[in-house]
Amino acid sequence: MQIAFDAKRAFSNRRGLGNYSRDVIRLMRTYAPQHTYVLCGQPSALMEVKDAQVCSPQGLWRWCPALWRSWGCTRQLKGVDVYHGLSGELPFGIHRLGIRTVVTIHDTIFLRYPHLYSATYRWLFTQKMKYAVRVADRIIAISEQTKRDIVHFFHADERKIRVVYQGCNAIYRQPVSEEQVQQVRVQYGLPPQYVLYVGALEERKNLHTLIEAMAIGAIRLPLVLVGAPSAYGERLRQLAEQKGVSLCFVPHAVQTDLPAIYKGAEVFVYPSIFEGFGIPILEAMCVGVPVVTSTGSCFAETGGNAALYANPLAHNEIAQALQQVVGDSVLRERMIRDGYAQAALFSDERVATNLIRVFAELE
Repeated sequence: MQIAFDAKRAFSNRRGLGNYSRDVIRLMRTYAPQHTYVLCGQPSALMEVKDAQVCSPQGLWRWCPALWRSWGCTRQLKGVDVYHGLSGELPFGIHRLGIRTVVTIHDTIFLRYPHLYSATYRWLFTQKMKYAVRVADRIIAISEQTKRDIVHFFHADERKIRVVYQGCNAIYRQPVSEEQVQQVRVQYGLPPQYVLYVGALEERKNLHTLIEAMAIGAIRLPLVLVGAPSAYGERLRQLAEQKGVSLCFVPHAVQTDLPAIYKGAEVFVYPSIFEGFGIPILEAMCVGVPVVTSTGSCFAETGGNAALYANPLAHNEIAQALQQVVGDSVLRERMIRDGYAQAALFSDERVATNLIRVFAELE
């Protein structure tokens, strides 16, 4: 088969959607080399295009890449058997071309928490997702939570939905030496011991509650936040000063340094209110760091029995979980061992097998 991927975020996004896109393309090229692959988008240094064709905007479409992606690219898909929309959308009109389609839905947070998004954003992505869910031959949900949300918000046909958990970049499964940990500590100005968060600095991630929990629980370790600067980040800085919590921002970490940044942490905390999967939880477990995360949503699907869970709106629960991990070396070691075992459930081989099964259904 010739399989085309919407590669916009694989080429341009350094966050979760970009990592997911690059990972799916990597796994399919590695574990299903019998197919040929087309990457639709503007190539960049984020992902190599070796052994794949590239489909990019031509002519006047180069001035309207967003419109090309949502509609115009269909004119260049001749010979394609399957098109995979990797981030919740398909080109409008593709259902008329006889091309089989797969769409990955990550989450419907913009509908569950509409106050966090503009009206324009909500309308646009509702239309895109509604169309994709309706016309796709197969829908990949990255968790059971996302599957339930697709059915709830879009009345999707459950017979078309396949839950395929995502994995993470292979760099997180490589051994990290103490020398590497020390190197990133010096490079990024990290303290000797710290509590860690990695991800976007936005309100939904609930980091203000984490700071208040650290103050309540008298957690004297600094909090390291790895994420791009934002207005919310500035609010966190002010709150930390008020609460007496030491805060260290790492705004532009190189991805190859992240495993060592994780490894140097005493505990990784992911207090988000809601996610589709929560890939930083998996990254931390792969490296060997205890994880504290939220109850509800998809978090237990990712963390299993290896993580500690706390109500994300309850300062005391988060504080108690942190106190347990920081103060109990036996618990820490058990969580690290269990984390490695949990992370193995999301290995490249398992994820690739499940992805390939979806495409095989369309042959």
